Amino acid sequence: MSKLVALPGPRLVLAVTTDLSYDQRMQRIAGSLARAGYQVLLVGWQRPASVPLAPRPYAQHRLRGWFQSGKLFYLEYNLRLFFFLLGQRAAAWGCADLDAALPTWLRARLGGQPFVYDAHELFPEVPEVVARPRVQRAWRWVENFIVPRARLRYTVGPALAQLFEQRHPSCPFAVVRNVPSSQVSGALTSQSPIPNNQKTNQQPILLYQGALNMGRGLAELLAAMPSVPARLIMCGEGDCSVALRAQAAQLGLLASGQVEFRGYVLPEALRVLTAQATVGIMLLENTGLSYYYSLANKFFDYVQAGIPQLCIDFPEYRALNAQHEVAELVPDLHPATLAAALARLLPGGQPGPHYQRLAANCRRARAEWSWEQEEKTLLRLYAELLRVG
Repeated sequence: MSKLVALPGPRLVLAVTTDLSYDQRMQRIAGSLARAGYQVLLVGWQRPASVPLAPRPYAQHRLRGWFQSGKLFYLEYNLRLFFFLLGQRAAAWGCADLDAALPTWLRARLGGQPFVYDAHELFPEVPEVVARPRVQRAWRWVENFIVPRARLRYTVGPALAQLFEQRHPSCPFAVVRNVPSSQVSGALTSQSPIPNNQKTNQQPILLYQGALNMGRGLAELLAAMPSVPARLIMCGEGDCSVALRAQAAQLGLLASGQVEFRGYVLPEALRVLTAQATVGIMLLENTGLSYYYSLANKFFDYVQAGIPQLCIDFPEYRALNAQHEVAELVPDLHPATLAAALARLLPGGQPGPHYQRLAANCRRARAEWSWEQEEKTLLRLYAELLRVG
Protein backbone atom coordinates (compact mmCIF):
# COMPACT_ATOMS: atom_id res chain seq x y z
CA MET A 1 0.00 0.00 0.00
CA SER A 2 1.44 3.36 -0.98
CA LYS A 3 1.96 5.90 1.78
CA LEU A 4 -0.03 9.10 1.52
CA VAL A 5 2.15 12.21 1.47
CA ALA A 6 0.70 15.56 2.51
CA LEU A 7 0.93 18.10 -0.26
CA PRO A 8 2.62 21.41 0.56
CA GLY A 9 0.24 24.25 1.26
CA PRO A 10 -0.15 27.46 -0.76
CA ARG A 11 2.91 29.66 -1.13
CA LEU A 12 2.84 33.13 0.42
CA VAL A 13 5.32 35.94 -0.18
CA LEU A 14 5.36 38.73 2.44
CA ALA A 15 7.43 41.91 2.01
CA VAL A 16 8.70 44.44 4.56
CA THR A 17 11.28 47.25 4.58
CA THR A 18 12.68 46.16 7.95
CA ASP A 19 15.63 44.00 8.95
CA LEU A 20 14.08 40.54 9.41
CA SER A 21 16.23 39.77 12.46
CA TYR A 22 14.40 42.39 14.55
CA ASP A 23 10.85 42.41 13.14
CA GLN A 24 9.04 40.41 15.81
CA ARG A 25 5.55 40.88 14.33
CA MET A 26 6.55 39.48 10.97
CA GLN A 27 8.47 36.64 12.64
CA ARG A 28 5.30 35.67 14.49
CA ILE A 29 3.04 35.97 11.45
CA ALA A 30 5.36 34.08 9.09
CA GLY A 31 6.06 31.44 11.72
CA SER A 32 2.39 30.78 12.42
CA LEU A 33 1.54 30.53 8.73
CA ALA A 34 4.48 28.18 8.12
CA ARG A 35 3.48 25.91 11.01
CA ALA A 36 -0.06 25.84 9.60
CA GLY A 37 1.32 24.34 6.38
CA TYR A 38 1.82 27.38 4.16
CA GLN A 39 5.06 27.83 2.24
CA VAL A 40 6.17 31.29 3.36
CA LEU A 41 8.87 33.58 2.01
CA LEU A 42 9.55 36.71 4.05
CA VAL A 43 11.43 39.45 2.19
CA GLY A 44 13.21 42.31 4.02
CA TRP A 45 16.16 44.69 3.70
CA GLN A 46 19.86 44.23 4.44
CA ARG A 47 21.26 46.94 6.74
CA PRO A 48 24.97 47.71 7.22
CA ALA A 49 24.87 46.31 10.75
CA SER A 50 22.59 43.36 9.96
CA VAL A 51 23.49 40.10 11.68
CA PRO A 52 23.18 36.72 9.92
CA LEU A 53 19.63 35.48 9.69
CA ALA A 54 18.67 32.87 12.27
CA PRO A 55 17.01 29.63 11.08
CA ARG A 56 13.24 29.94 10.93
CA PRO A 57 10.40 27.61 9.86
CA TYR A 58 9.97 29.77 6.74
CA ALA A 59 12.21 31.05 3.95
CA GLN A 60 13.91 34.46 4.31
CA HIS A 61 15.54 36.83 1.85
CA ARG A 62 17.07 40.28 2.43
CA LEU A 63 17.42 42.70 -0.45
CA ARG A 64 20.63 44.71 -0.63
CA GLY A 65 21.12 48.28 -1.82
CA TRP A 66 23.05 51.52 -1.56
CA PHE A 67 20.63 53.68 0.43
CA GLN A 68 19.33 53.22 3.97
CA SER A 69 16.92 56.14 4.47
CA GLY A 70 15.04 58.93 2.73
CA LYS A 71 13.44 59.13 -0.69
CA LEU A 72 16.26 57.33 -2.46
CA PHE A 73 15.92 54.38 -0.08
CA TYR A 74 12.19 54.02 -0.78
CA LEU A 75 12.75 54.34 -4.52
CA GLU A 76 15.56 51.78 -4.54
CA TYR A 77 13.73 49.38 -2.24
CA ASN A 78 10.56 49.45 -4.33
CA LEU A 79 12.45 48.87 -7.57
CA ARG A 80 14.56 46.05 -6.15
CA LEU A 81 11.53 44.46 -4.51
CA PHE A 82 9.48 44.52 -7.72
CA PHE A 83 12.18 42.90 -9.84
CA PHE A 84 12.82 40.30 -7.13
CA LEU A 85 9.12 39.47 -6.94
CA LEU A 86 8.95 39.02 -10.70
CA GLY A 87 11.07 35.91 -10.26
CA GLN A 88 8.79 34.45 -7.56
CA ARG A 89 5.53 32.52 -7.62
CA ALA A 90 2.86 32.65 -4.94
CA ALA A 91 -0.81 32.02 -4.21
CA ALA A 92 -0.99 35.39 -2.45
CA TRP A 93 1.26 38.41 -2.00
CA GLY A 94 1.35 40.49 1.18
CA CYS A 95 3.15 43.53 2.54
CA ALA A 96 3.54 45.32 5.85
CA ASP A 97 2.64 49.01 5.52
CA LEU A 98 2.58 51.35 2.55
CA ASP A 99 6.32 51.54 1.96
CA ALA A 100 6.30 48.00 0.52
CA ALA A 101 2.81 48.11 -0.97
CA LEU A 102 3.10 49.29 -4.58
CA PRO A 103 5.50 46.62 -5.94
CA THR A 104 3.73 43.89 -3.97
CA TRP A 105 0.32 44.91 -5.31
CA LEU A 106 1.68 45.16 -8.87
CA ARG A 107 3.16 41.66 -8.69
CA ALA A 108 -0.15 40.31 -7.40
CA ARG A 109 -2.00 42.11 -10.17
CA LEU A 110 0.32 40.74 -12.87
CA GLY A 111 -0.18 37.20 -11.61
CA GLY A 112 -3.88 37.50 -10.89
CA GLN A 113 -3.43 36.51 -7.23
CA PRO A 114 -4.84 38.22 -4.12
CA PHE A 115 -2.99 41.08 -2.47
CA VAL A 116 -2.84 41.31 1.35
CA TYR A 117 -2.27 44.57 3.25
CA ASP A 118 -1.00 44.35 6.84
CA ALA A 119 -1.12 47.88 8.28
CA HIS A 120 1.25 48.16 11.23
CA GLU A 121 0.39 51.87 11.48
CA LEU A 122 -1.52 54.66 9.75
CA PHE A 123 1.47 55.54 7.60
CA PRO A 124 0.48 59.06 6.42
CA GLU A 125 -0.08 60.04 10.07
CA VAL A 126 3.27 59.09 11.62
CA PRO A 127 5.21 62.10 13.03
CA GLU A 128 7.96 61.97 10.39
CA VAL A 129 5.31 62.31 7.66
CA VAL A 130 2.82 64.64 9.34
CA ALA A 131 5.48 67.34 9.62
CA ARG A 132 6.05 67.30 5.82
CA PRO A 133 2.80 68.14 3.96
CA ARG A 134 4.03 67.24 0.48
CA VAL A 135 5.33 63.88 1.65
CA GLN A 136 2.10 63.29 3.54
CA ARG A 137 0.02 63.96 0.41
CA ALA A 138 2.11 61.42 -1.49
CA TRP A 139 1.58 58.70 1.11
CA ARG A 140 -2.14 59.49 1.32
CA TRP A 141 -2.34 58.93 -2.44
CA VAL A 142 -0.61 55.58 -2.00
CA GLU A 143 -3.02 54.64 0.80
CA ASN A 144 -6.07 55.63 -1.24
CA PHE A 145 -4.76 53.60 -4.16
CA ILE A 146 -3.69 50.50 -2.22
CA VAL A 147 -6.35 49.92 0.42
CA PRO A 148 -9.33 49.37 -1.94
CA ARG A 149 -7.24 46.97 -4.04
CA ALA A 150 -6.37 44.61 -1.19
CA ARG A 151 -8.35 41.38 -0.96
CA LEU A 152 -7.47 41.00 2.73
CA ARG A 153 -6.74 43.84 5.14
CA TYR A 154 -5.80 43.68 8.80
CA THR A 155 -4.11 45.93 11.34
CA VAL A 156 -2.74 45.88 14.88
CA GLY A 157 -5.62 47.27 16.94
CA PRO A 158 -9.37 48.00 17.00
CA ALA A 159 -8.97 51.79 17.02
CA LEU A 160 -6.78 51.78 13.90
CA ALA A 161 -9.16 49.35 12.19
CA GLN A 162 -12.06 51.70 12.88
CA LEU A 163 -10.08 54.68 11.62
CA PHE A 164 -9.14 52.86 8.41
CA GLU A 165 -12.78 51.92 7.84
CA GLN A 166 -13.86 55.53 8.33
CA ARG A 167 -11.34 56.64 5.70
CA HIS A 168 -12.25 53.76 3.36
CA PRO A 169 -15.94 52.92 4.04
CA SER A 170 -16.11 49.91 1.69
CA CYS A 171 -12.89 48.33 2.98
CA PRO A 172 -13.27 46.26 6.17
CA PHE A 173 -10.19 45.73 8.34
CA ALA A 174 -9.62 42.75 10.63
CA VAL A 175 -7.50 43.00 13.78
CA VAL A 176 -4.44 40.86 14.52
CA ARG A 177 -2.77 42.38 17.57
CA ASN A 178 1.01 42.42 17.87
CA VAL A 179 1.19 40.24 20.99
CA PRO A 180 4.04 37.92 22.06
CA SER A 181 3.62 34.24 22.73
CA SER A 182 2.99 33.21 26.33
CA GLN A 183 4.92 30.02 25.65
CA VAL A 184 8.07 31.95 24.72
CA SER A 185 7.92 34.19 27.77
CA GLY A 186 7.47 31.26 30.16
CA ALA A 187 4.80 29.78 32.36
CA LEU A 188 4.41 32.70 34.78
CA THR A 189 1.00 32.63 36.47
CA SER A 190 -0.83 34.71 39.03
CA GLN A 191 0.42 32.27 41.69
CA SER A 192 4.09 32.39 40.66
CA PRO A 193 6.71 33.72 43.11
CA ILE A 194 7.80 37.32 42.66
CA PRO A 195 10.49 37.40 39.94
CA ASN A 196 13.93 38.87 40.63
CA ASN A 197 12.98 42.09 38.87
CA GLN A 198 10.33 42.80 41.51
CA LYS A 199 12.30 42.01 44.67
CA THR A 200 13.42 44.76 46.98
CA ASN A 201 16.96 45.90 47.79
CA GLN A 202 17.95 45.98 44.13
CA GLN A 203 18.26 49.11 42.04
CA PRO A 204 15.15 49.33 39.85
CA ILE A 205 15.65 49.12 36.09
CA LEU A 206 13.49 51.06 33.65
CA LEU A 207 13.46 49.53 30.16
CA TYR A 208 12.59 51.19 26.86
CA GLN A 209 12.50 49.00 23.76
CA GLY A 210 11.79 50.29 20.28
CA ALA A 211 12.91 52.91 17.79
CA LEU A 212 14.68 56.02 19.08
CA ASN A 213 12.51 58.27 16.92
CA MET A 214 10.71 61.54 17.39
CA GLY A 215 7.36 61.40 19.15
CA ARG A 216 8.37 58.64 21.58
CA GLY A 217 8.68 60.86 24.70
CA LEU A 218 12.33 59.88 25.13
CA ALA A 219 13.79 63.38 25.51
CA GLU A 220 11.24 64.09 28.25
CA LEU A 221 12.05 60.79 29.94
CA LEU A 222 15.77 61.64 30.00
CA ALA A 223 14.95 65.07 31.44
CA ALA A 224 13.05 63.33 34.27
CA MET A 225 15.79 60.82 35.10
CA PRO A 226 17.83 63.04 37.50
CA SER A 227 14.76 62.92 39.78
CA VAL A 228 14.21 59.15 39.44
CA PRO A 229 16.11 56.67 41.69
CA ALA A 230 16.45 54.02 38.99
CA ARG A 231 18.57 53.03 35.98
CA LEU A 232 17.26 53.40 32.43
CA ILE A 233 18.23 50.97 29.66
CA MET A 234 17.27 51.97 26.12
CA CYS A 235 17.22 49.29 23.41
CA GLY A 236 17.01 50.31 19.77
CA GLU A 237 18.24 52.97 17.38
CA GLY A 238 16.61 55.60 15.22
CA ASP A 239 16.59 59.13 13.86
CA CYS A 240 17.09 60.62 17.35
CA SER A 241 19.90 58.32 18.50
CA VAL A 242 22.63 60.95 18.33
CA ALA A 243 20.53 63.70 19.93
CA LEU A 244 19.38 61.47 22.80
CA ARG A 245 22.90 60.32 23.57
CA ALA A 246 24.06 63.94 23.56
CA GLN A 247 21.24 64.92 25.92
CA ALA A 248 22.05 62.05 28.29
CA ALA A 249 25.72 63.03 28.29
CA GLN A 250 24.89 66.69 28.97
CA LEU A 251 22.76 65.68 31.97
CA GLY A 252 25.57 63.51 33.31
CA LEU A 253 23.45 60.37 32.98
CA LEU A 254 26.01 58.46 30.91
CA ALA A 255 28.95 59.22 33.16
CA SER A 256 26.99 58.19 36.25
CA GLY A 257 25.76 55.00 34.57
CA GLN A 258 22.13 55.90 35.23
CA VAL A 259 21.29 55.66 31.52
CA GLU A 260 22.63 53.01 29.16
CA PHE A 261 22.07 52.77 25.39
CA ARG A 262 22.20 49.13 24.25
CA GLY A 263 21.57 49.74 20.53
CA TYR A 264 19.87 47.00 18.53
CA VAL A 265 19.07 43.90 20.60
CA LEU A 266 17.90 40.64 19.03
CA PRO A 267 14.39 39.55 20.12
CA GLU A 268 15.62 36.53 22.08
CA ALA A 269 18.05 38.63 24.12
CA LEU A 270 15.46 41.39 24.50
CA ARG A 271 12.99 38.99 26.11
CA VAL A 272 15.61 38.05 28.70
CA LEU A 273 16.41 41.70 29.38
CA THR A 274 12.72 42.59 29.70
CA ALA A 275 12.21 39.88 32.30
CA GLN A 276 15.07 41.38 34.32
CA ALA A 277 13.62 44.91 34.25
CA THR A 278 11.41 46.49 36.87
CA VAL A 279 9.28 48.93 34.84
CA GLY A 280 8.64 49.10 31.10
CA ILE A 281 8.38 52.42 29.24
CA MET A 282 5.59 52.97 26.70
CA LEU A 283 5.41 56.70 25.88
CA LEU A 284 4.19 58.51 22.78
CA GLU A 285 3.39 62.09 21.82
CA ASN A 286 0.09 63.03 20.23
CA THR A 287 1.81 64.11 17.01
CA GLY A 288 -0.46 62.26 14.62
CA LEU A 289 -3.40 59.87 14.44
CA SER A 290 -1.12 56.87 13.95
CA TYR A 291 0.50 57.32 17.36
CA TYR A 292 -2.70 58.43 19.11
CA TYR A 293 -4.56 55.27 18.05
CA SER A 294 -1.55 52.96 18.18
CA LEU A 295 -1.30 49.63 19.94
CA ALA A 296 2.43 48.95 20.25
CA ASN A 297 3.85 45.48 20.74
CA LYS A 298 5.99 46.68 23.66
CA PHE A 299 2.84 47.19 25.75
CA PHE A 300 2.18 43.45 25.54
CA ASP A 301 5.87 42.52 25.80
CA TYR A 302 6.00 44.12 29.24
CA VAL A 303 2.80 42.35 30.31
CA GLN A 304 4.12 38.97 29.18
CA ALA A 305 7.30 39.60 31.18
CA GLY A 306 5.17 40.36 34.25
CA ILE A 307 6.39 43.94 34.72
CA PRO A 308 4.20 47.04 35.16
CA GLN A 309 4.78 49.91 32.78
CA LEU A 310 4.71 53.68 32.57
CA CYS A 311 2.29 54.28 29.70
CA ILE A 312 0.74 57.21 27.88
CA ASP A 313 -3.02 57.58 28.38
CA PHE A 314 -4.15 57.05 24.76
CA PRO A 315 -7.42 55.27 23.81
CA GLU A 316 -6.15 51.73 23.14
CA TYR A 317 -3.97 51.58 26.24
CA ARG A 318 -6.72 53.10 28.39
CA ALA A 319 -9.17 50.44 27.16
CA LEU A 320 -6.75 47.59 27.88
CA ASN A 321 -5.90 49.02 31.30
CA ALA A 322 -9.61 49.04 32.10
CA GLN A 323 -9.68 45.28 31.45
CA HIS A 324 -6.52 44.52 33.45
CA GLU A 325 -4.79 47.38 35.26
CA VAL A 326 -1.18 46.70 34.27
CA ALA A 327 0.11 50.24 33.67
CA GLU A 328 0.54 53.60 35.37
CA LEU A 329 -1.10 55.90 32.81
CA VAL A 330 0.16 59.46 32.40
CA PRO A 331 -1.82 62.29 30.74
CA ASP A 332 1.22 64.10 29.36
CA LEU A 333 4.98 63.81 28.92
CA HIS A 334 6.21 66.65 31.14
CA PRO A 335 9.29 65.44 33.03
CA ALA A 336 7.64 66.27 36.37
CA THR A 337 4.62 64.13 35.40
CA LEU A 338 6.83 61.18 34.49
CA ALA A 339 8.91 61.48 37.67
CA ALA A 340 5.77 61.62 39.83
CA ALA A 341 4.28 58.55 38.12
CA LEU A 342 7.48 56.57 38.60
CA ALA A 343 7.50 57.62 42.26
CA ARG A 344 4.04 56.07 42.63
CA LEU A 345 5.36 52.80 41.24
CA LEU A 346 8.68 52.95 43.08
CA PRO A 347 8.19 54.88 46.36
CA GLY A 348 11.56 55.35 47.98
CA GLY A 349 13.21 53.75 44.97
CA GLN A 350 11.66 50.30 45.48
CA PRO A 351 8.48 48.55 44.22
CA GLY A 352 5.57 49.45 46.48
CA PRO A 353 2.09 47.94 47.03
CA HIS A 354 0.68 49.71 43.94
CA TYR A 355 3.48 48.23 41.83
CA GLN A 356 2.90 44.73 43.22
CA ARG A 357 -0.81 44.94 42.41
CA LEU A 358 -0.07 45.90 38.79
CA ALA A 359 2.50 43.10 38.54
CA ALA A 360 -0.09 40.57 39.73
CA ASN A 361 -2.51 41.90 37.10
CA CYS A 362 0.18 41.38 34.42
CA ARG A 363 0.43 37.73 35.41
CA ARG A 364 -3.33 37.35 35.16
CA ALA A 365 -3.53 39.07 31.76
CA ARG A 366 -0.83 36.99 30.08
CA ALA A 367 -3.03 34.11 28.91
CA GLU A 368 -5.65 36.45 27.43
CA TRP A 369 -3.19 38.80 25.72
CA SER A 370 -1.08 36.21 23.92
CA TRP A 371 -0.13 35.31 20.36
CA GLU A 372 -1.84 31.95 20.84
CA GLN A 373 -5.14 33.88 20.77
CA GLU A 374 -4.25 36.25 17.92
CA GLU A 375 -2.91 33.41 15.79
CA LYS A 376 -6.39 31.91 15.53
CA THR A 377 -7.65 35.06 13.82
CA LEU A 378 -4.64 35.20 11.48
CA LEU A 379 -5.04 31.60 10.30
CA ARG A 380 -8.78 32.00 9.82
CA LEU A 381 -8.24 35.08 7.63
CA TYR A 382 -5.76 33.32 5.34
CA ALA A 383 -7.88 30.16 5.21
CA GLU A 384 -10.88 32.22 4.09
CA LEU A 385 -8.74 34.13 1.56
CA LEU A 386 -7.36 30.98 -0.07
CA ARG A 387 -10.22 28.61 0.83
CA VAL A 388 -7.85 26.32 2.72
CA GLY A 389 -9.16 23.64 5.09
